[in-house]
Amino acid sequence: MAASVVIHAYGVTSALRWLRRYEFASRRLFSSVRLFIPLAGWIIFLHVSEITAWAVTYALMHAMPGLQSALYFSAVTYTTTGYGDLVLPQRWRLVGAVEALTGILMCGWSTGFFFAVVSRLSAHEPPTATR
Repeated sequence: MAASVVIHAYGVTSALRWLRRYEFASRRLFSSVRLFIPLAGWIIFLHVSEITAWAVTYALMHAMPGLQSALYFSAVTYTTTGYGDLVLPQRWRLVGAVEALTGILMCGWSTGFFFAVVSRLSAHEPPTATR
């Protein structure tokens, strides 16, 4: 769980540094798209990195039959999809629940961050014409 928070904190901080160089006063649609695509890609990369960290842990501790199964299980758990076709051994089940809670928290953090960026961008939009 701590590794997920560290990955996310460094990733969001890195994104903030990148965003400080972005010109928010630009009102062009293409300019906004040029911001949102890499930002969304970066956020997804952070989540995939966190999922991979959980999966490597499961594989190293022999909680899953192999890395491929561990990656699949971790992705389904982290995103709280929860298909249930793979389950952890009895002694690891609480760890799976902690991963799900961590995934919820990290996804919420990402959503809040993305919302803040969109809010900042829309604050610089010209007012709409009224009749």
